[in-house]
Amino acid sequence: MAANRSSGYLNCALETMSQDERLAYQSRRLREVVSHAHEHAEAIRKRMQQASIAPDDFRGVEDLGKLPVIKKSELIEEQRKTLPFGGFLGLKSGEIRRIYVSPGPIYEPGEAQYDDRRWAQALYAGGFRRGDIAQITFNFNMVPVGFWLDKALQQLGCISVPAGVGNTELQLQIMKELKVTAYMGTPSFLATLAERAERAGFDTRRDLRLEVGFVAAEPLPETLRSDLENRFGMLVRQSYGTADVGCLGFECIEKDGMHFPDDCIVEIIEPETGRKLGANEVGEVVATVFDHGYPLIRFGTGDLSYFIDSLCPCGRTSPRLVKIMGRVDQLTKVKGLFVHPSQVDETRAKFPQLGACQLLVLREGNQDRMIFKAELAAADVDIEDLRSRIGRMMQEVMRLKGEVEFVPAGSIPPDAKKIDDRRTWE
Repeated sequence: MAANRSSGYLNCALETMSQDERLAYQSRRLREVVSHAHEHAEAIRKRMQQASIAPDDFRGVEDLGKLPVIKKSELIEEQRKTLPFGGFLGLKSGEIRRIYVSPGPIYEPGEAQYDDRRWAQALYAGGFRRGDIAQITFNFNMVPVGFWLDKALQQLGCISVPAGVGNTELQLQIMKELKVTAYMGTPSFLATLAERAERAGFDTRRDLRLEVGFVAAEPLPETLRSDLENRFGMLVRQSYGTADVGCLGFECIEKDGMHFPDDCIVEIIEPETGRKLGANEVGEVVATVFDHGYPLIRFGTGDLSYFIDSLCPCGRTSPRLVKIMGRVDQLTKVKGLFVHPSQVDETRAKFPQLGACQLLVLREGNQDRMIFKAELAAADVDIEDLRSRIGRMMQEVMRLKGEVEFVPAGSIPPDAKKIDDRRTWE
């Protein structure tokens, strides 16, 4: 394993700033993006008018609390009113390169010139170095993460293998024949690759060349991390972000929490009041990005977490998210994709034969399992045909495969959660 994977910074001056220097830097960038958003993004301008504030009222990070949090549900609602971006676009249409489609659906603009270096910062902190051959197993279908990571690899001088999801045997063949040194994907898929490789007679340390792994979109229990590192002889570090606002946290070699990137502002707020919380207080992760193309200011991720601000042995001085502890609402991430409670209702509405329905999410081994539980409202139905059609509709609506289980009438209480997440994590 390369010795230089365990030290250094992508941008030493930025990552080792004092607290006062960081506040000054982020305050300057905040003023710039607020001014741009007020002029070019109608939805931001309206929110500022409703809060009776002007761009000049934003002198520093401490003034962010003057604006209410943008909830994901509000973003979806505004997009339904004004397609496709709900007035949050800060670019002219000719400056857009892509339109991404995240579950909701939520439309996100991809600007022609991508210069965000937060994912590159995350990869470098986790041990990625120039010359690495990195296999991306995240989704490139509609959502932005695969494209972002491909660009981050380019920024670092790494070689990208945009493999996408699935095709386990082919992924292993590519990994072996190309002597891939870096993995990018969910931890559960990396565990699947290890199990499939061992069943095929591979020695995962000798026959593969993995040295470093970047995982996200799922929790990473320490037992799973240790198992993966031991099986492959590699470093595995995790990151946190969303398709709306990008990277919001990343582990360094010390794996003691996820550093806040410096080119955004991460707050922890009390969901009921919007009050900003301090270190070790659990609240919602709220992000402000300096993206003039899609200037989301105080965007509520819906994720619950807390941060610590003690000095990290790696030398980086930013606060660190400790872990994601759940959701403010019932929005649930399964196999790396968000599933909305409304998608349970949308699936049910396609079938008049169904009564109450609920989505059950379980964790077996290192894999998520999704079961669509449905009460039958009609007796004379072809059960297997209906089960098959519901399964196909689940995949179409939720973009995920799942099982279908029919339960007796009255089994699902009227006040039951639409999504019953029974997974447990260490």
